[in-house]
Amino acid sequence: MRMGIALGALVLGLSTFAPAADFLGYIIDESCAAKPAMKGNEACARKCIKGGSPAVLLAEGDKVYKLDDQAKVSEHAGHKVKVVGTLNGDTIKVESIAVDSGCIPGPTGCQ
Repeated sequence: MRMGIALGALVLGLSTFAPAADFLGYIIDESCAAKPAMKGNEACARKCIKGGSPAVLLAEGDKVYKLDDQAKVSEHAGHKVKVVGTLNGDTIKVESIAVDSGCIPGPTGCQ
């Protein structure tokens, strides 16, 4: 009986394990995420995030992901980035974030 419970717990634990994945997109504020013209607008993203709007990742196909570590991602406002993390619903648990290798930051975001 105990072996069955332990085995069931192990299977349940492994079924919730999600490996880290790469997510590419722009760090933008949540209030402007629906506005395509704001993608890559560093000045707007910084202003709105500083004003209290949460930072999100705007990925391809206009998919918006919430980010669990605001302090880690806020410095990349307006940048095209690669976020490594695990997805839980629509929220990414951020393990690391870096400017995308194809991005050259400029005054209005990536060029």
